[in-house]
Amino acid sequence: MPVAADYFHGYSVVGLVALLGLLFVAVAFGAGRLLRPYVPTQEKLLTYECGVDPVGEGWAHTQVRYYVYAFLYVIFAVDAIFLFPWATVYAKAGYGGVTLVEMFIFLGFLAVGILYAWKKGVLEWS
Repeated sequence: MPVAADYFHGYSVVGLVALLGLLFVAVAFGAGRLLRPYVPTQEKLLTYECGVDPVGEGWAHTQVRYYVYAFLYVIFAVDAIFLFPWATVYAKAGYGGVTLVEMFIFLGFLAVGILYAWKKGVLEWS
């Protein structure tokens, strides 16, 4: 039974650190709430927009294409994150063929996503 005790000891350390983290955050927020001055006025409750008084509703329409550009950036960032470790493993003896096939499968999935974006006209500047 000593193996089970070691196993649960690892989880108890993680739980203790998580509990201490939550306690630290709660104490910090509580101290901030107790120590800050709170004097609400009509001007303080207005929405702050870079020093300009807010005008109109609060609703603004944004174009979806900006989100698509952000999504494409995330695709390329994930691609880069997976390519660097792959390059280090590929250089080790005995891993060449398997990692090469895995990377071509991964790049194939990315190519399908990029082809879909290209087909939809997302990659064209207007």
